[in-house]
Amino acid sequence: MRIEDTDKERNTEEALQVLLDGMKWLGLDWDEGPEVGGDYGPYFQSQRSEIYDEYLQKLKDANRTYEKDGAVFFRLDGERYTEYDEYKKEEVEKVRAEPQVIDDKVRGRVSRAEEKDFVIVRSNGEPVFHFVNVVDDISMGITHVIRGEDHLSNTSKHCELFRALGHEPPVFAHIPLILKTTGPGKMSKRDQGALIEEYQQNNFLPAAVRNYLCLLGWSPKDDSEVMPIEDIIEKFDFGGINQGNARFDEQKMSHINAEYIRNLPLETLAWMVSPILAGKGLVDDSTDEDYIQEVLRISQPKMTSLNALPELIGYFFNDDYSINEKTEKKLLKKGEPLVRLKEFVDELASLESLTPEALETLFEQLAEKNCVKKFDYYPISRLAVSGVGGGPDLLPLLATLGKDRLISRINHYLSSQS
Repeated sequence: MRIEDTDKERNTEEALQVLLDGMKWLGLDWDEGPEVGGDYGPYFQSQRSEIYDEYLQKLKDANRTYEKDGAVFFRLDGERYTEYDEYKKEEVEKVRAEPQVIDDKVRGRVSRAEEKDFVIVRSNGEPVFHFVNVVDDISMGITHVIRGEDHLSNTSKHCELFRALGHEPPVFAHIPLILKTTGPGKMSKRDQGALIEEYQQNNFLPAAVRNYLCLLGWSPKDDSEVMPIEDIIEKFDFGGINQGNARFDEQKMSHINAEYIRNLPLETLAWMVSPILAGKGLVDDSTDEDYIQEVLRISQPKMTSLNALPELIGYFFNDDYSINEKTEKKLLKKGEPLVRLKEFVDELASLESLTPEALETLFEQLAEKNCVKKFDYYPISRLAVSGVGGGPDLLPLLATLGKDRLISRINHYLSSQS
């Protein structure tokens, strides 16, 4: 990792730390660079002035530079001529330079010729992006440059500089841009979904965010989507990179995040959600750990995000839950759900073992005895003990809540309906 911080006005310590922290959070650890060290430092462009001066002198010695208006220009090789510039309304000097040809790993063969000498050191003494990047690539032994396709137009300048300094250019691969979620244009740091900090604050899993980002503009040959980073590394190749731009889709990333949550080891999930549940006042140090783990175990297949978890499982820890009126209205319209609920609670106390299997047997017996279907008992039982119409599978939910809670909640609900 190297930090391109030559623009002093736009670079701050705070902005740098956000960048480094975001990379670490994503698990994108670097082998060399800031905070790690390595053989090719310094890794901040602002600290590499002596190196740039050395390479600038090489260009001067080769008569490939000249000064104009206080700036240093790179001199192209080729026949010079003048041409009237309609925009500037004056004659300008141009150069018939040799086309710079690259075999781009994504775009194929690209040929482009520069027509004008270009600035490599500004009049204030600061070297420009084109020059410092080429010098860094040479001095750091960079073999592959993978970057956004908006840099394709810069590549002829870079190739000119590489060859003027006596080096063949590295392998280039210009990848598609990421478009913002809606509307035209590429995504910027001001667009929705662009800031890593937002995903940290919203309790996305780093591996899920990283997984989704890898799929923006690339797909493996087997069209897999949810993949550990080891598989992504193994499957990645240039052939899988699309030429069309990728549109950022936060809904799809949320889907991948949900897949990761549903596949977390239970102990890891419990550790991650503990502060979220505690922050909502649902659990504290006195809450039974085994009960929490059982709630998470039966609820995990239904989880979509960690932030939504308190809403999904809050009723397991709080008797003061609200009843979904829309669900209730729909349920009470058909059949005799309150009668079914009363039949169920009357038999609960005598049930010796409150397991999913025992509960299913009880419902089957009640259904046979009262000439109804066992599923006539399910929706109203769920609503009475949880307040909602969906969630974890009903039988494990009832077993986890326990006999005392079930009887208390059902009787409270029945009394509210009388």
